Amino acid sequence: MCNLYRMTRAAGEVAAWFAADQSAAAANFAAEVYPGYTGLVVASGAVRAMTWGFPLVLKGRQGQPLKPKPVNNARADKLSSFFWRPSFAARRCLIPLTGWAEAQGAKGRMTRTWLSLPDAPLFAAAGVWQACDAWGDCYAMVMTDSAGSDAAGVHERMPVLLAPHDHARWLSAPPDDALTLCRPWTGTLRIDRTDVPWANPAARQPGLI
Repeated sequence: MCNLYRMTRAAGEVAAWFAADQSAAAANFAAEVYPGYTGLVVASGAVRAMTWGFPLVLKGRQGQPLKPKPVNNARADKLSSFFWRPSFAARRCLIPLTGWAEAQGAKGRMTRTWLSLPDAPLFAAAGVWQACDAWGDCYAMVMTDSAGSDAAGVHERMPVLLAPHDHARWLSAPPDDALTLCRPWTGTLRIDRTDVPWANPAARQPGLI
């Protein structure tokens, strides 16, 4: 699953790439995006800043509500569940990114492996979004099985990557049709294995349901 991705392009470049309005994108966001932090999405024809992760409210031992945790990944086979169904039916989005990372290596010594599309300065992952009281508008990335993809040698799951000609279909097609886009990417992926430690603040968070 994806708990870290890169988006190294400015909001204006994202708007031009996706032919979207930029006026709602005036917010600070880091080049590396972690769950619970701000990223950019394309939704309703505009580039918008949202929090990465739907809030999951947990309870303590005495039943008291705890600080919400961001559920940042939605399994494609769970999009019809109570948690995801309303957003999948009515609020789909595109998540611009330039690469995503997975952890590889022995426990305690994991390093970052980055995956991206070769020669693509920017591409889109499938997403869903909602408005929430805790964080304002928030989004989640849709994940699928990586079998048959170059990503399979890195992790068993991967983001649903969308070719440009499928952007409009993901955003506006009926749910049953949009669901057929949730498949492994069969094109070439660039895989960059690094020695950078996997220091991920989301490691103990419920990132995928």
